[in-house]
Amino acid sequence: MMKTWQAGKRLLPLTATLGLILAGCGREDLSVLRPQGPAAESSFDLMKLAITIMIVVLLIVFSIAAYVLIRFRRKPGQREIPEQVEGNFKLEVLWTVIPLILVVVLAVPTVKAVFAAGNDHSDDKNAIKVKVTGHQYWWEFEYTDYGVKTAQDLVIPAGKDIAFELSTADVLHSFWVPSLAGKMDTNPDGTINRFSFSAPNEGVYRGKCAELCGPSHGFMEFKVKSVSDAEFEQWLASMKSPAVLPEDPELAKKFRSACLTCHAVGDQGVAMGPNLTGLGSRESVAGILLNDDTGVDGAPILDNLKTWLHDPQSVKPGNRMPDPKKDLGLTDEEIDGIAEYLAGYTLD
Repeated sequence: MMKTWQAGKRLLPLTATLGLILAGCGREDLSVLRPQGPAAESSFDLMKLAITIMIVVLLIVFSIAAYVLIRFRRKPGQREIPEQVEGNFKLEVLWTVIPLILVVVLAVPTVKAVFAAGNDHSDDKNAIKVKVTGHQYWWEFEYTDYGVKTAQDLVIPAGKDIAFELSTADVLHSFWVPSLAGKMDTNPDGTINRFSFSAPNEGVYRGKCAELCGPSHGFMEFKVKSVSDAEFEQWLASMKSPAVLPEDPELAKKFRSACLTCHAVGDQGVAMGPNLTGLGSRESVAGILLNDDTGVDGAPILDNLKTWLHDPQSVKPGNRMPDPKKDLGLTDEEIDGIAEYLAGYTLD
């Protein structure tokens, strides 16, 4: 028993220290605890207020408990039963009123934050309108005022309000960018949910599906790219540019027949699946294979495209993309050629 207690005494400070260290390891592009936008900061402020109240209550209760244990402990040689006291009107009023006050203190800013979050900016002429559609297991983004549709990378101008309209093409999903805003569901019953957020700083933020939606729910990621106004306008213009197909006529023919029956590039194809325009400029392939030429936080985009195209089910089990070999009849050489073409299809 003594050895166990001594081991616990050594482990307790170590555990507390590690907990404090790990609490500061949140990433700015992913962590709720490192908010990067007004909506996320509002939620974080409420979190800090609630935790502060809980800690204060905890300290008071434990202090009273420690005082009672010490003050009224059995004295040496004491054999008689202590005087039994029950009922104290003043104390009962006190411990009824104090929780009510704490609830009000927490409720007022919570109600204000909820009403502020209810402003979806759908009627704001200066807001960027984006229609978000959840699919198993990818995200589609349509900029309704600009006639642009893309997938997986949500490009937005820094500092502007983005008004979202959320729906789903299949099952229930939940749109979540932890460092920018809270979660919002895409309902399969046809209900349209609306909300908004903004990203004051330029950068790339990671988004996720926060609702279990199938075998590859954990891989249903997307990226939010916050850029300058000039870069956003340039991106829109590039997305509207005519399609650039493979230079090899045979490969271009195969690409049209095998890929453009579901996908679109530029002004060609059908956008039933993810739009492939400018795929070489995106942050990831299939939302989960991060593009990184250094190999530190992912792999080069060409390698990721080959990994995805040669065996989509190994990357995202249960996804609805046809197998390029078995279903579409493409050879390994043709798949590699299409991968090289898409990797080189970058936006200006």
